[in-house]
Amino acid sequence: MALPKEPRQKMINLMYLVLTALLALNVSSEILNAFKVVDISLQNSSSNLAAANKTLYTSLSDKLKDPKTAQKAAIWQPLAEKARVLSDTMTNYIENLKKALKTEAGLEMREGKESFKEDNLEAATHLFATEGKGKELEARLKAYKAAMLAIDPQINTKFGKTLPVDVDPPVGQDGTRKDFTNGYFHMTPTVAGLTLLSKFQNNIKNAENQVVTFCHEQIGAVIVKFDQTGVLVGQSSNYVMPGQEVTITAGIGAYSSGSRPDISIGGSGVPVVDGKGTYKVTASGAGPHKVPVTIRYLDQDGVPQTRTQDVEYVVGTPGGAAVMLDKMNVFYIGVPNPITISSGSGWDKTTVSMTGGTLSGSNGNRIVNVSTPGKASITVTADGKRTSFDFRVKEIPSPIFKVGPGGTRMTAGSFKSQQYCRAELENFDFDAKFSVLSATVYFSGANFPNVQTQPLSGNNLGPLSSYIQRAGPGSSITFDNVKVQGPDGKQRTIQGVGIVLY
Repeated sequence: MALPKEPRQKMINLMYLVLTALLALNVSSEILNAFKVVDISLQNSSSNLAAANKTLYTSLSDKLKDPKTAQKAAIWQPLAEKARVLSDTMTNYIENLKKALKTEAGLEMREGKESFKEDNLEAATHLFATEGKGKELEARLKAYKAAMLAIDPQINTKFGKTLPVDVDPPVGQDGTRKDFTNGYFHMTPTVAGLTLLSKFQNNIKNAENQVVTFCHEQIGAVIVKFDQTGVLVGQSSNYVMPGQEVTITAGIGAYSSGSRPDISIGGSGVPVVDGKGTYKVTASGAGPHKVPVTIRYLDQDGVPQTRTQDVEYVVGTPGGAAVMLDKMNVFYIGVPNPITISSGSGWDKTTVSMTGGTLSGSNGNRIVNVSTPGKASITVTADGKRTSFDFRVKEIPSPIFKVGPGGTRMTAGSFKSQQYCRAELENFDFDAKFSVLSATVYFSGANFPNVQTQPLSGNNLGPLSSYIQRAGPGSSITFDNVKVQGPDGKQRTIQGVGIVLY
């Protein structure tokens, strides 16, 4: 079956990834993958908005209980709840349409995973045109927008012309605009139809965020109340022998579920239970050791805070020679690893050798360089007594991609002032630097009726200046497919970030 020759719709808010390429009968894997990337970015943006909305709803409930704000909260909290119910109902309806579209495309479960024909060009047409789901979706989107604006006259005045729920398909290359169903779903690949439905869900979350934020602003700022207590930092012992276990417990002294504590011990994130995290390490390498503990949380003003403290312990020496790591008990690839070797027999009677890496330096101060993950061993022969010490060899952990102060929410003014992005190693003792090589940046939400996609080369945001200055409260900027390079010279892809402006 040949495809129609009329120009393909550009798929509103799909970052212009679909141009005339879909005119071919066999949709290329590159186009399908592009849709998947866009779909994931839209879902990430929706998740960020959902998290922001949850914080607002919690704060509104608290203000309803506070005598100082109860009077105003009694007016605006119920209105915000109406926005929540309307948005949840519409989001769930679209989620059911996604399931129906996958079923039309031959949905099967294979090894616990969904499988369907992503390039099927008839499933969307049949579901939305033949079965009439297109007109139904259009009507429900319009009804949702009208209901949101009807929640309160002030909301209608504020968002009557800007609420980001637009059902009009883009104008074609011939200057005409098709109807909703044909403009969006006629002969559209299944994966493109799913991405478009995700786009509508993202619009709904964005609209909900704007309305609820407005309701909240009529009362006051978000307040996080600390209502529980927990351990700050503690350790099972500060002196152990090799092979014994050290348990470190860390948390914030007072916390609320709204403070969202994030705890890192020894450079690794740990699960947080009842406001505290627990980390266990098996002692090795005689001598003093330090384990960095970092806690991030929201204070009572909702401002992100970071606190870092070192936990110190000493590993005893059972006798003979000892090898001590100056920076934990791991050798990292790509950086010089300083160690201290002690010998009770004098260096004229001591020799040192290594497998799995190379040693430089002399006597007790040495530098280890490694290149392959796994294990390494240092052997010290002191006065005829041979002792071996085993160590782990690991890649430098991946950095965290950041713009400005970091995080997923930023004021529009602060975002517009940013000139660079960066890949930052957190809680890592070595002076290791990562450089940003490239990324794909998506602009959506307020001030972007169509999602825009732009490539980024390096850490300079200057080439994106026109899009950055165009962004405003309610805009969503997603950095995806971020590639960086570390001191070991290897390139790696790290987690990007979705930023919602307010």
